[in-house]
Amino acid sequence: MVEIAGQVVTAVDIGLALILEVICAETLKVKIVEKNNEAFLFVMGAVAVTITTGVVSSSGTHGWRLDLVELAAVEPIVKGIVPAVLIAGLIFFYAKGAFKSMITGVANALPMPVLVFVIVFVCGMISSVITAIVTSLFLVEIINVLPMSRGDKINLDILACFSIGLGAVLTPLGEPLSTIAITKLQGAPYHATFWYLFDQLGVLVILGCIISGVAAAVMCKKGTADVKDIAEEGGLREVIVRAVKVYVFVFALFLLGDGMNVLIDKYFTHIPSMVLYWVNIVSAILDNATLTSAELSPAMSQAQINAALMGLLIFGGCLIPGNIPNIISAGKLGITSSEYAKLGVPFGIGLGLVFFVLIYFVHFSPALNL
Repeated sequence: MVEIAGQVVTAVDIGLALILEVICAETLKVKIVEKNNEAFLFVMGAVAVTITTGVVSSSGTHGWRLDLVELAAVEPIVKGIVPAVLIAGLIFFYAKGAFKSMITGVANALPMPVLVFVIVFVCGMISSVITAIVTSLFLVEIINVLPMSRGDKINLDILACFSIGLGAVLTPLGEPLSTIAITKLQGAPYHATFWYLFDQLGVLVILGCIISGVAAAVMCKKGTADVKDIAEEGGLREVIVRAVKVYVFVFALFLLGDGMNVLIDKYFTHIPSMVLYWVNIVSAILDNATLTSAELSPAMSQAQINAALMGLLIFGGCLIPGNIPNIISAGKLGITSSEYAKLGVPFGIGLGLVFFVLIYFVHFSPALNL
């Protein structure tokens, strides 16, 4: 009998751990998986739900059940994710001429490093107001018309997604993660209100958006782009297919999250804040809103809450499945999992190290109470 953190490791635990390992390995190495990432994650989510059938944890009974299927089927639409992708796709499809002319004019007027920094930083700041979904859709259309090589466009997208993922947490309007966090902490002892997350994490979030913008300004150069270098907006059929793919992707994340809650409930809840910060690197492959729902509790200390949230926000940018902006933009720009990981993983880990030092050793922001 093997124990970890005082918990007996079961066959279900091992199975779920293997699923995580397969997701990490296969999405980065197998071409057919890269091209069909939505279907692959759907299968992995279905397997996770199947092997947890009958398991009971603090978050409820797991396995296939009607309420889970209904939630996974309805939430991508109710939360506005799929409608936003579809509506914005239609708008940009019909208005792409005027939009392209406007962005081209701005690109010609500003030095590229300045323009890139502004794009990344502003996307991060406005995402908490107009939502991360809409911001990422605007980002894709901007990137598509910039005079850059494919490699620089991919780098710009990844760094901007880090900024969007961070900035969206500042208000409960920005993304599901912030809405869930405020909802779970609105009672005693924290009495979280609209500006709770801004007060707690605002300084570090804004700094993270600035760092992402500076990195983009350094890495992305003005050049001549081949129109075949990056995925272009297709016809109406492509707009609809993209929305369907996002639907399947989000559906899959609900299944995967429900199965993985078994591990989260069992092993994560008693982890010290410094360790919890790094443990949440798992948000690179699991939706960070789902993890927030599973992890956050009013019983946690402020230090644990802030550490958990910062880890989720930073590491959620490392790989495509980690955050909605990553999913939407990678799909629209035709970025593969391995292409995304080449910059997403090292930048995410580097940013994580910077914030770890700032939070725990420099005590950069007194409001963090760490």
